[in-house]
Amino acid sequence: MARLKEKYEKEIRPTLQKDMGLKNTMAVPKIEKIVINMGLGEATQNVKILDPLMADLASITGQKPVPTKAKKSIAAFKVREGMPIGAMVTLRGDSMYEFLDRLITVALPRVRDFRGVSAKSFDGRGNYTLGLRDQLLFPEIDYAKVDKTKGMNVTIVTTAKDDSAARSLLTHFGMPFRTAA
Repeated sequence: MARLKEKYEKEIRPTLQKDMGLKNTMAVPKIEKIVINMGLGEATQNVKILDPLMADLASITGQKPVPTKAKKSIAAFKVREGMPIGAMVTLRGDSMYEFLDRLITVALPRVRDFRGVSAKSFDGRGNYTLGLRDQLLFPEIDYAKVDKTKGMNVTIVTTAKDDSAARSLLTHFGMPFRTAA
């Protein structure tokens, strides 16, 4: 069992249930899934540029990424409907908790001049999106093989009804939110 999943079952869930005054343990917010998305605008010119992106995303998540395609044509960006323009992975279960553990304990501390993640990136429905500037934060990526750094969005989808419950949940997991100072 994943370390964070075990921590959630034994420590976080009872603490949140007591703090929120909930009678039913199923009403306590939990993490539903994590979606990692990497977009690449230059893929419109050269489709082969997506292969290293897909390989990097697969090594970071341990799961094969799905190529994302353009939903409609935009002439100004030279994009046609159906063109591959990025890749995404949806993590659930133990692999989700393993990725969150590596994100919080390994990847985020490797950010230069790290002062915490923004607490304003919640969407109003209890989901949190975090933007990372490059994929080199993860130790799985071989620095010598990377020709171009690519950013990624990590969306943590929770069952929380509002942002404050989701913030409390992620804080208990150890997400380093920036303090207003």
